[in-house]
Amino acid sequence: MKLGSLRLRLVAGGMVAILVALSIAGFGLILLFQRHVTRTLTDDLEVHLKQLIAGIDVGPQGTLTITRPPADPRFADPLSGLYWQVSGTNGQLLRSRSLWDMTLKLPADEIAHGDMHLHEVPGPARSRLLVAERSIVLSAGGAKSTARIAVATDLGRVTAATKAFGKDLAIALGVLGLVLAAATSIQVGLGLRPLDSLRRGVADIRAGRRRDLPASVPVEVQPLVEEVNALLEAQAGEIERSRGRAADLAHGLKTPLAALAADVVRLRDSGQDAVANDIEAIGEAMSRHVDRELARARVRGRARSHADVSTALAPLVQSLVATVARTPAAQHVSFDIDIPDDALAPFDRTDLAEVLGNLIENAVRHARSQVRISADAGAAIVVEDDGAGIAETEMARVLQRGVRLDERGGAGLGLSIVQDVLAAYRWRLTLARSPLGGLKASLVPDEALA
Repeated sequence: MKLGSLRLRLVAGGMVAILVALSIAGFGLILLFQRHVTRTLTDDLEVHLKQLIAGIDVGPQGTLTITRPPADPRFADPLSGLYWQVSGTNGQLLRSRSLWDMTLKLPADEIAHGDMHLHEVPGPARSRLLVAERSIVLSAGGAKSTARIAVATDLGRVTAATKAFGKDLAIALGVLGLVLAAATSIQVGLGLRPLDSLRRGVADIRAGRRRDLPASVPVEVQPLVEEVNALLEAQAGEIERSRGRAADLAHGLKTPLAALAADVVRLRDSGQDAVANDIEAIGEAMSRHVDRELARARVRGRARSHADVSTALAPLVQSLVATVARTPAAQHVSFDIDIPDDALAPFDRTDLAEVLGNLIENAVRHARSQVRISADAGAAIVVEDDGAGIAETEMARVLQRGVRLDERGGAGLGLSIVQDVLAAYRWRLTLARSPLGGLKASLVPDEALA
């Protein structure tokens, strides 16, 4: 994922949300666990308190005795963390052995009969104790005596249990976080898949494999698809209108050019050859420009609107060679055609005929005795001759826009229109030295535009 991508933003936002949610959940679960442990300890203290109350007796002089101490052995283990203490109104104090020589420092509050109070007080070894206490009234021989009974437990047990629970919870939440992160990444991928489908659809439109975006998309993306398809339709209409205007303009110039050609004939008949030659040169240059614009207007947008078009290559080449062979320039040239009968080229027949016709005519013009047209396994179409060829420094120059083989003494549309037609179909023209000795012109798919 690239920095700034929508996928990265969504995944990062999901990760942050998961981290915050898990942190809040972890904090809340630890608090709930701590409260649960404290509540459990309180229930245990109440049980110990009831056992201690059941085992208290009072003598004739009001002396308190423990006839049956609580059964938990920790009360007999010094500083075990579980303690009890009984104090009478006469100052008598009874303690569990676990308190050793310490006394529970209870707050001086009034406890109603039957009520149980909970306190947190300091304990042995700087510990914190949770204390449950009750006040009871005892009677013996008609005399009543009040006793304050307290049972305490070390809150360090709660802290230790909470820490252990926190460690286990952190591991569990970490695993859960990884699972949720993976699920978020998958969810983002599934959510963005329609956008990836749209990207491929736009690439197919640009490559000429389709004319509009598919309509079977989620409802959230449907408005975007409809707008893009409407834009494509409007653009196609504008291109068609532009092609029509260019064709009308070019055809409109054909009649004046024909009139100029007639004037050239009359000027020559009257002996004004110099003026006739100048006008003829200008007329030919204008005619080449008109022909070029006519061809451009015809092919502009054709590759996209006819993405599945193809032409049988061998019959077309044979037809072009038969036509060129009847011209005076081809009387001294033999043609070698090496094209499989089932070879297909992804071009409209008229456009391909214009390209190959131009290249074959140029090859014939410069050939000494042989022109070869072939198609190899790499889908390339090659036209070669055994003429003088072109210097390598000139090859790059003639492929530049605005430079044509016409400028080297030839005629016709030149390489400019050839490259325009090929570019419309995402092909390109390459020039090299032919094994025959002359020029090798190759038509190949343009991988950079595929």
